[in-house]
Amino acid sequence: MKGLCILLLIVLITSCSNDNSPDYVNVTEDIDLSNFLNINFQELPNYSAQEIPAYITKDNTPPNNQITDEIATLGRVLFYDSNLSADNSVSCSSCHKQEFAFGDTFNVSSGINGSTVRHSMRLINARFSIEDKFFWNERANSLEQQTTMPIQDHLEMGFSGEDGDQDINNLIAKLSAIEYYPVLFELAFGTSDISEERMQRALAQFVRSIQSFDSKYDAGRALVNNDGQPFPNFSQQENMGKQLFFQPPVFDNTGNRINGGLGCAACHRGPEFDIDPNSLNNGTIGTADGSGIDLGVTRAPSLRDVVKQNGESNGPFMHIGASNNLITVLNHYNEMNLNGNNNLDPRLRPNGNPQQLNMTQDEKDAVIAFLRTLAGANVYIDEKWSTPFQ
Repeated sequence: MKGLCILLLIVLITSCSNDNSPDYVNVTEDIDLSNFLNINFQELPNYSAQEIPAYITKDNTPPNNQITDEIATLGRVLFYDSNLSADNSVSCSSCHKQEFAFGDTFNVSSGINGSTVRHSMRLINARFSIEDKFFWNERANSLEQQTTMPIQDHLEMGFSGEDGDQDINNLIAKLSAIEYYPVLFELAFGTSDISEERMQRALAQFVRSIQSFDSKYDAGRALVNNDGQPFPNFSQQENMGKQLFFQPPVFDNTGNRINGGLGCAACHRGPEFDIDPNSLNNGTIGTADGSGIDLGVTRAPSLRDVVKQNGESNGPFMHIGASNNLITVLNHYNEMNLNGNNNLDPRLRPNGNPQQLNMTQDEKDAVIAFLRTLAGANVYIDEKWSTPFQ
């Protein structure tokens, strides 16, 4: 299925069920995609058969949207194309940058009519979780649904159909008039028809393809049977941080930690380091602009690549963009405060009291050292996740 000539006239493609691949593609127009896209259509990037470690078992991919190279390639083009915004100035990649683990270095991101209300969530390893709802407040029931919601947001990309905006049908007409899209949709789906559902499937496949499993943690995890064992490739400090991360704390009746670890893994569960779907909020209840209260934030991205291997932040943390320094995050969890928060996760209020972890500086340094081991290298530079445009 990889033998596609750049000069597209007729492309024969193996039949596949579920509309994942077409029976054939009959392209009637003579279009040279190399005029637009830096993609080798004779050998598409590998999105569908990437290596995944055996210990990674969580996967939120729905049965009807398994990754194919053709559809994910379309998703890559859509992800980087500013034509998806009403004024051609913003793309998905404007807020989710490859060099920052597909996150943003600003507290809030800039849309065409203002700023986002929350910090842009990192997208790395979005596939590898049980949680299948998306956005900080889980308002999207699937990644597929999530992908076009920013496009249809007045502030972000402007095809809302409200406040004088055009709607999604106007965007579909716009894309249909762009030379490369009918060809790409035909390559992906068998016909050149463009629809929101097809856009959602393609964008979701591309996002799910973005994975990071070449970290120091992965090298160590491959050498042992479980996370509880010391990793032979870790320093003493990194192993200490791992133990603190995974081991539950022991609290007294007033919520003070008197023994054990820090219990981070109760919500951020290894080896995927995805968020527990049953989590409530983490005690950060402000808004990014400081204007109010935001109690409904109960989701978080994977902790993989929360920082780079050198410790550099991939953007400020949590939905308010609280800080670029992990010590700020640890201090937040070290001394919780209820502050009238009726949606605080019960794991952060042992015996009804806000937790006091009483971390030492050595413990904080060890956990930060461990979090750095979760960072990969390839995801920041791999061409298949970079812009396809010339």
